[in-house]
Amino acid sequence: MDPGSPLRSARDDGAEVAKVEEKAKAGTGSLTVVGLGPGEAHWLTPAAQAVLDAASDLVGYGPYLDRIAAREGQTKHASDNRVEIDRAGHALRLAAEGKTVAVVSGGDPGVFAMAAAVFEALEAGDPAWRSLPITVEPGITAMLASAAKAGAPLGGDFCAISLSDNLKPWEVVTARLEAVLAADFVICLYNPISKARPWQLREALELAARHRSAQTPVIFARAVGRADEGLRILTLAEAVAAAASADMATLVTIGASSTRLIARGEERPWVYTPRSVTKSPSATSQGRT
Repeated sequence: MDPGSPLRSARDDGAEVAKVEEKAKAGTGSLTVVGLGPGEAHWLTPAAQAVLDAASDLVGYGPYLDRIAAREGQTKHASDNRVEIDRAGHALRLAAEGKTVAVVSGGDPGVFAMAAAVFEALEAGDPAWRSLPITVEPGITAMLASAAKAGAPLGGDFCAISLSDNLKPWEVVTARLEAVLAADFVICLYNPISKARPWQLREALELAARHRSAQTPVIFARAVGRADEGLRILTLAEAVAAAASADMATLVTIGASSTRLIARGEERPWVYTPRSVTKSPSATSQGRT
């Protein structure tokens, strides 16, 4: 799918739209934070599509709004990527004016995205905003989309950490990494690298290499669900060397000590983490082959 093409729902019976419109009638305005999923139209939920269809105003990062088909009578309010609180405040003001507002996020809005920004702005803003009907409509986050493509790497305990230090010190990031590496979680790394901080992913992977085997599976999943999708399965040693090849569209998953590969001949191997930490996998799936 072209990443710039409009999203279309697989379901268009109007039932979900009617539910959203009925909620909007209950007050002077409403705000829903909605997740678009990772890119493919069929990964947008019917409930999320209904929110987009019923909204009078769409608020979000410009490239995300570009993914939504234009509708007559609907206004788009685009903004830059680093103004989340300003964007959230603007959306709350629109809802207070009686608009039916959809705040748009990629993936899931509750995972390092706009849902938290909306509630942060709500807590610090006009007390009258607290009476507004506010809903969070989930979406498929990159962690789940990339895991599904790779196999079942999240079959055991796992966690998600953002490597961005825009909102927290790097020392906090590394302290959390140390903790989850010691606890042997599978780790999904969001926001792994950018032009402003090209070194952080390599440092995070080098830290992982001090806790995990060099043969630990690592997944680099880029732009899953879009036309430029790419998925590589590397060893941890290879991942350290390849860190600079990632970008902000890449989701990096570091396997636990129990994460395994199943060879498939010329095909990319499956990656999975057993659900049990006490049972051994069958001999046909031992190790990296």
